[in-house]
Amino acid sequence: MSDKNTLADTFMKYRSKLMRAVSAIVSKDDIEDIVQEAFVKSYEAQLDHNIEYQRTYMLRTVRNLALNHVTSAASILNDPIENMDALPYELVGHTLEKNVESKERFLQFCRATDTLSSDVKRVFLLKKIYGMKQKEIAELLGLSQSTVEKHVAKGLLMCTKYMAALNEDVGGDVDTKSSQDVRSQ
Repeated sequence: MSDKNTLADTFMKYRSKLMRAVSAIVSKDDIEDIVQEAFVKSYEAQLDHNIEYQRTYMLRTVRNLALNHVTSAASILNDPIENMDALPYELVGHTLEKNVESKERFLQFCRATDTLSSDVKRVFLLKKIYGMKQKEIAELLGLSQSTVEKHVAKGLLMCTKYMAALNEDVGGDVDTKSSQDVRSQ
């Protein structure tokens, strides 16, 4: 547990450096989102294995995310018009099992968000479900951008913990109950 707290402390300590690292790569509007995503990726990696050099790991992660963001934006702009009408394979080839699994994961996510306080939940859903920028959320709700960022981080942390607890409980009461709920709907 202390490793994860250390990761959050490291993130808060070097947040401005992470933002400067990507400011030359992406637009000003995307910096905060990419830095936040770097924290999430680092946190998820920390769950799987110990990260010895956390600052370096986060700097590399934020740089790679920024480069991926620019590359994906460029590839969308360079996509031939003929490809615009074709549906991605993932949307065409869904099996029944994948649909059920997807609905079950969404239900688990909804339950995870229900554990959040109302302020954190509102900010978290605006960011993750509606895709709003942190600046837009701050203006809409009359909060500081720092408060919005903290609410998003707390929501991510709490939902990740909730989902991890469900995954640890494979075959347990929680998973069985979720599967029964999905089948009864």
